[in-house]
Amino acid sequence: MKPSSFVTAMAAVLVLIAAQHAPLAAGRGPRVIIVGAGMSGISAGKRLWDAGVRDLLILEATDRVGGRMHKHNFGGVNVEIGANWVEGVNGEKTNPIWPMVNSTLKLRNYYSDFDGVVANVYKENGGLYEEEYVQKKMDRADEVEELGGKLAAEMDPSGSDDMSILAMQRIFNHQPNGPATPVDMVLDYFRYDYEFAEPPRATSLQNTEPTATFADFGDDAHFVADQRGFETLVHHIAGLYLSTDNAGNVVDPRLKLNKVVRGIWYTRRGVVVSTEDNSRYSADYVIVSTSLGVLQSDLIQFNPQLPDWKIIAIYRFDMAVYTKIFLKFPRKFWPTGPGKQFFVYASSRRGYYGMWQSFEEEYPGSNVLMVTVTDRESRRVEQQPDDATKAEAVAVLRRMFPGVDVPDATDIYVPRWWSDRFFRGSYSNWPIGVNRYEYDQLRAPVGRVYFTGEHTSEHYNGYVHGAYLAGMESADILINSVFNNVEFKVRGKYDDLQAAAEAM
Repeated sequence: MKPSSFVTAMAAVLVLIAAQHAPLAAGRGPRVIIVGAGMSGISAGKRLWDAGVRDLLILEATDRVGGRMHKHNFGGVNVEIGANWVEGVNGEKTNPIWPMVNSTLKLRNYYSDFDGVVANVYKENGGLYEEEYVQKKMDRADEVEELGGKLAAEMDPSGSDDMSILAMQRIFNHQPNGPATPVDMVLDYFRYDYEFAEPPRATSLQNTEPTATFADFGDDAHFVADQRGFETLVHHIAGLYLSTDNAGNVVDPRLKLNKVVRGIWYTRRGVVVSTEDNSRYSADYVIVSTSLGVLQSDLIQFNPQLPDWKIIAIYRFDMAVYTKIFLKFPRKFWPTGPGKQFFVYASSRRGYYGMWQSFEEEYPGSNVLMVTVTDRESRRVEQQPDDATKAEAVAVLRRMFPGVDVPDATDIYVPRWWSDRFFRGSYSNWPIGVNRYEYDQLRAPVGRVYFTGEHTSEHYNGYVHGAYLAGMESADILINSVFNNVEFKVRGKYDDLQAAAEAM
């Protein structure tokens, strides 16, 4: 920005802030802008509403509510191109979104039987591996994971002892890459990449063994396949404090769609948020609920620039990419029946069209298959034509089923979360060595600018329930500051070490 433009803009910002600041002193509640109408932004708004904050404005860059929960009509059915599972069900604690999904909204969902994978691993040149052979490989991987969990439990809470999952595997003489067989590699992919969207070399041992979602809420996962869309959950929460029509769509003037936030100006007295259409909105506070990927991009300019500690914290975390590719066929040719929903291609190239899923119960008669790729493969397929991706995927199916007449796919849909400037990825992954101090810095406010999103969930980042809980937690930080005069405290970098020393 040119110096003259900066002065003009800053003057306008100060005028707007001064104009809206006086009524606050007169006794009205704070005015809060929420950037983003995904799960965490809508959840934060609900929490603020419950606390008595009525002056809310939600600015959403896209033309819809839901964020990374998004249905798309493909092959005559609505499929989920973003979040799809309620992960963590039937444990000692109740996953907070499960009652809403299963009871309140009664969204159609199906238990995912991942145990059947061992009986459905296909060789690179066609045909199934013997189930007993695959099971032995799986048992060894289970053993190493259990050993890794015990090792993680002994690590210092500060994160100073953390290591990658890959390093842990090497310690226990398990090498699913390197000189591994394709079966070792694809089972490793199924266990880690398929869950965290990044390989073991990039994933923290201490923060994923065990994964808090499954340890707290149970090991079961339920696949949501309701034609209303998984995003109905976000609309439901929004409808608890925003006006909706008879179909449940939000029609409240406090929600503005197609408002691409490009600038956030903040001072000690308030904030001004500017959008791509040259609109400006003033408030006392702003909660930024964009994805981590957006924070790592240049879409939103903060004025003044965020402090160094905040920028470093934002870039300490990874924004992973998880791509579900949908293929439509003229007829069914793949195995069906109990235990056949998930089948695996054991390629010598890690992550190459490895994880397949059919939909006999979820979308009966649709003749649609889904194959999942992640990380580098996700970025690669996003950058090539869909016809090329379709040809590659069909070629893999023909290698898997050499004695079967595999027809050409009639249609394909490839979501592009990484390329989309409003998301820049699928969900966050907790990297190696990031401790609770650095996590606190990621979610900590900067003046009157607050932050939320699944990436700010201390234990459940990357999950829908993590986004839901993070929205409430970030709203609580603001509420405590405004109403209780309790400021958010970042845990000291060495608090855990100091506590241990004092105890001794």
